[in-house]
Amino acid sequence: MKYGSLILEKKEYVYLKRILNVSGYAGDFEIQKSLQKLSEELKEAQIVDNEKMPSDIIRFNSKATLIFENGIEKTLQLVIPTERDVNKNKVSILAPMGAALIGYAEGDTIIWDFPGGRHHLKIVHVNQEETVKGLNLVI
Repeated sequence: MKYGSLILEKKEYVYLKRILNVSGYAGDFEIQKSLQKLSEELKEAQIVDNEKMPSDIIRFNSKATLIFENGIEKTLQLVIPTERDVNKNKVSILAPMGAALIGYAEGDTIIWDFPGGRHHLKIVHVNQEETVKGLNLVI
């Protein structure tokens, strides 16, 4: 890991903890495993103010270009659950891929257990879009 641990912006961290608690880790066993792993990683995460967030960290609304172990390159946008849209490559933070990416930096390699098995992926580029407004929305 580029920074030694996950890095999350303070309001996004609070929102993420809230939706993880409310979600009950979902019904699907593979999704449960992914969200439980994320919950464990959050215990060691660095929590920082927005103005101190490094620009190369994947956060809410970030677009991340990834290279998978099979050589396929894909760009995904990490979004809050209500904004997910597979057709537009918008991945929910509660999906296994979203849980795998949050808080990691450009250049990091991630090993994660997805529903289709364990995969290695490299984050080759992170682009920040406008951050989510009003993260204290009612879920």
